[in-house]
Amino acid sequence: MPTAALLLILLLCTAAVPSTSAPILGLDSFLTHQSHLDPKSTNDPFPSLASSLKKSLAASGPGPLPIPSLISDLLSLSLPIPLHIRLVGPTFSSSSPSVLNSFLQSSLTSSHFHLISSSLSSHSLSVRHSLHLDISLSSSSLVSSLSAALSSAISSTPSSLRSPLLSVPYSTIDPIIFRHFDSDKTDNSLYIYILNLGLSSKQPYAYSYTHSDSSAGYTNCLGTLWTGKKRYLWIDLGAGPVDYGPALSGDGVLPRGEFHPLAALHGRPKSEKALLSELASLIYSAYQVLVVPPLRIPVHFENTLTVQFIHVHASESKDSSGLDWNQIIKKFHDEANDGELLFGNQTLEFKRYSVRYEECSICSFAVSRSINSYTSRFLFDNYTLIVSEYLDSKRLHQILSDSAEEFRRVAGLPEEELGSRVLPIYVFDLDYNTILLLDRYHQSVAFKDMVIAVRTKTAQTVSDYSCNGRHVFTRTRELERPLVGSLLQSMWGVSPTHLLWSPTHNSTLVDYSWSVGQTPFGPFSEISSLSFVQKDAARRNFLLTSLNYSITSAIDVLESVYAHGGDRNLLKQNQHVEFIQRWHLFRYKLDKAVSSLSHFDFEMAFYYIRSSDHDLYAMHNLVYTASQEIEASLVCFKDPPFPWASLSFCAVGFLALSYVYAKRDKLFRNKRKQF
Repeated sequence: MPTAALLLILLLCTAAVPSTSAPILGLDSFLTHQSHLDPKSTNDPFPSLASSLKKSLAASGPGPLPIPSLISDLLSLSLPIPLHIRLVGPTFSSSSPSVLNSFLQSSLTSSHFHLISSSLSSHSLSVRHSLHLDISLSSSSLVSSLSAALSSAISSTPSSLRSPLLSVPYSTIDPIIFRHFDSDKTDNSLYIYILNLGLSSKQPYAYSYTHSDSSAGYTNCLGTLWTGKKRYLWIDLGAGPVDYGPALSGDGVLPRGEFHPLAALHGRPKSEKALLSELASLIYSAYQVLVVPPLRIPVHFENTLTVQFIHVHASESKDSSGLDWNQIIKKFHDEANDGELLFGNQTLEFKRYSVRYEECSICSFAVSRSINSYTSRFLFDNYTLIVSEYLDSKRLHQILSDSAEEFRRVAGLPEEELGSRVLPIYVFDLDYNTILLLDRYHQSVAFKDMVIAVRTKTAQTVSDYSCNGRHVFTRTRELERPLVGSLLQSMWGVSPTHLLWSPTHNSTLVDYSWSVGQTPFGPFSEISSLSFVQKDAARRNFLLTSLNYSITSAIDVLESVYAHGGDRNLLKQNQHVEFIQRWHLFRYKLDKAVSSLSHFDFEMAFYYIRSSDHDLYAMHNLVYTASQEIEASLVCFKDPPFPWASLSFCAVGFLALSYVYAKRDKLFRNKRKQF
């Protein structure tokens, strides 16, 4: 009987403290209804809550809030990422999914989202992410369709004199995979197709992403993968081997041979277990770079995003070839109209301005002060030293930032509006007959507050990168693709596909493995269209920045309450009730935001995060008001009574010690034997 009573008491105490993740009847439907009425959560929904919901939110335990455990609970928020992997090919056995899953589960742990450019010492956000895998074999119909299409393309493709690889268009198999993805997918999921079709070909093949063939002055960089506009990615292990990266020195090279997971099938024969371990490494790399990429910079939500194209040109007639503003604007407007880049009623504006270089003294000053030179050694008949010039992007950025008001006056730029984020893009179209790049290698460089691009009259140059044994040429007059990539970095914080923050190295790593195909970043692709990688990252970055701010601000509130002696000592009765209600509602909204993010429902996640800001502000206000009402008081105590008992005990002890000391000779005398 006593045991049953004790269990009943424990059960009642447990029920008295509602879990933040436990559903509260009617709250979910109320918030969903509010999200339709007010998608941006302009108004605080708390006053509209029914009294029954407020009563459920106000339930708390008999003791004070366990603030350390609440902070730990906030910091343990994790975003589950569902990833479906399909093994396509007859060489995969029935045990392959389970073996691959065991490899991935043993190597994957919950990790933080990272930030590449941070003004703080930490590059980790407060939010974690964890991978949830679903690995299975694909249907035999998909294998037969892909094998037939690829075999036909290989047999009809002529050999190239300039490349050892047959150039097969990626469109040979991509529509087949997309149809399978479209019919097989569950809502808001991400798929990776690993192809190992086992085709025998006399000559190795790889996939081309443009209609142009390699020539003496052009390199068509072939690859083995493709990232779709929808959330799918396919990798053909049978294609290649390919190699691309820095030609002479630098990081991020994809080496020739079998030493990269993309070339796992090439080289020496491998056992199935060894092959699956290579695939686990490949999938983990794709997960880090493409599924949960780091943020380039933190980005905060603004109602209006304004892009200012500022074309600084030297000649009277502006040459628009390679710099088609309308094409860039159309690309982003199409994505925005499809609901891929913006939230709700958020707007994206483009404005164009033109400045004559001769009439802009600050322009000529900025360029002349930013020009540096470097010396390169080339081997012709003998070693020859060649001095070349480049623009220091950091110096140019500093001058433009310091002279922003002067430049605004010269270019006729309007004043910035409140509630709008303005990003100027400075394009210096110089009347130079030599190559002049930014920091020696770049046509465009992105900063958090501007984008700088430059081009001269020279049409192209040989870059310091190579692809499949050939040097990559940079078409220096074509700025559209570099500007698209820089705009994504500065306005949406999208990280390039070759940059990855490593907490182990505490630095940024460079890896060009995923920089071919559909990506506006890197020197190996000529496609400026956006894949799901960039489109998802653009909206997720806004949400992660806001979510990180909400968590850190909530921790500040809890620490302030803890510093003032706890919630019951700081807050009065009515304040305490509202604080508990707000806190439980805040945690509920954070959980719903994380759940929406894991399902790629960015609109609902946006609503919950914006709505939680009202609760966060209310808690800040309650704590601040209560702390201002704290009054200091001095309580005087009466003098304690005279300690007769302890004094008597000390006196008795002293007398006893004195007696022993006086009789020491008699008490401790040695007794000698008497003979």
